[in-house]
Amino acid sequence: MRVLVTAGASGIGRAMAEGFVATGAEVWVSDVDRDALAALPDGWNARQVDATDEVAMRALFAEIAQAGGLDVLCANAGVAGPTALVEDIQLEDWRACVSVNLEGAFLAAKYAAPLMKAAGQGSIVLTSSTAGIYGYPNRAPYAAAKWAVIGLMKTLAMELGPFGIRANAICPGAVEGPRMEGVLAREAVLKGMSRDAVHEGYAAGTSMRTWVTAEDVANMAVFLGSEASRRISGQVIAVDGHTENPDPKV
Repeated sequence: MRVLVTAGASGIGRAMAEGFVATGAEVWVSDVDRDALAALPDGWNARQVDATDEVAMRALFAEIAQAGGLDVLCANAGVAGPTALVEDIQLEDWRACVSVNLEGAFLAAKYAAPLMKAAGQGSIVLTSSTAGIYGYPNRAPYAAAKWAVIGLMKTLAMELGPFGIRANAICPGAVEGPRMEGVLAREAVLKGMSRDAVHEGYAAGTSMRTWVTAEDVANMAVFLGSEASRRISGQVIAVDGHTENPDPKV
């Protein structure tokens, strides 16, 4: 099995890559972070690629095609974007957030589709978010992009299903890690709350009163890439402890 994980050098992406490696898969990882790529284990096919650069993405997929094709795509590239009221968001910040989260997924799917069609099978896993299910205040560009990722996934499932290709979206809840620490800090300022209170609020908004880990999300990606999920397509699957309230005030 050959697997590509975009933004796979750290966080959720690295956990996904590690999960597939544990199954014996040949893993390719793309990322913009040179230092994170350099820290990856030997034996991984690591490439420095901007997920929004079509020329670079086309070249990456051409290299994968030469290596024998692609079985699983985890289109995981994303950024948190600004935390601000919609009227305070700058257009360039909106565009930067939407570009990585949505255009990155589109380009990955665009170039994965022909490889999978040629093979007559494949699994595309897009990383959305619970923000793409519920929306989220003060995160308009992120929520809009992640909502659009689900629309992209549904369309891929319809277009590619006749070729034996599946598409699904994982919607992580609040994932412990550096990216969410930045979100917590910005939300704390905006809401006039402490970082710990905002952190507690995220957990309180779920039925299980919990955050999730990158490994929780990776486990779902590995399942969706496996033969065990061969009839699962077009699905939005939250890994979030069940969100009841996307913006609790604790």
